[in-house]
Amino acid sequence: MIMPRRRQGHRGFFALFEHLDSTIGACKALRAAGHKGFRAYAPLPEHHLLEEGLALKHSPVRVFTLAGAMTGAATGFAFTTWTSMDWPLVTGGKPVFSIPAYVVIAFELAILFGALSTVIGLFINAGLPNLRRMVAYHPECSNGSFGVYITAPPAQAEAVKRILSGFDPAELREDPEGFDV
Repeated sequence: MIMPRRRQGHRGFFALFEHLDSTIGACKALRAAGHKGFRAYAPLPEHHLLEEGLALKHSPVRVFTLAGAMTGAATGFAFTTWTSMDWPLVTGGKPVFSIPAYVVIAFELAILFGALSTVIGLFINAGLPNLRRMVAYHPECSNGSFGVYITAPPAQAEAVKRILSGFDPAELREDPEGFDV
């Protein structure tokens, strides 16, 4: 999710919605107005909120996996080639560079590096460990309701408040520092 940034002088707004459609509509309206740094809360993973509301498409973790696997395979081939060049073992007319024998090591290192880079990519993209204080939390977001938190500069604060109010939130809270109920 996109992390909201709290800047000096910005006003923070939290809207609590009872229905998913209202939350998605508010997120779409905020994006249409040009706002990007907002966060949505849901009681369970909801793909409509991620895809339609926040416009998140695919996870970039798969790029980490691909890069790790390719690095592992290249490392496997480089390691076995270097070993064969440094300690050649010519037996039975076998060539020094025997690619079929190197494929097993390259495959194993591709799996190892791919798995490790997937875990690293997951931690990087999830923002873990989160050493900063939580920006906004409402207990109802774990109990069936949905929430949207956004920070806006003073010049755009009233427009943001109007957009959020237009979707009939159960609660609309303003706090420049974020809150923790």
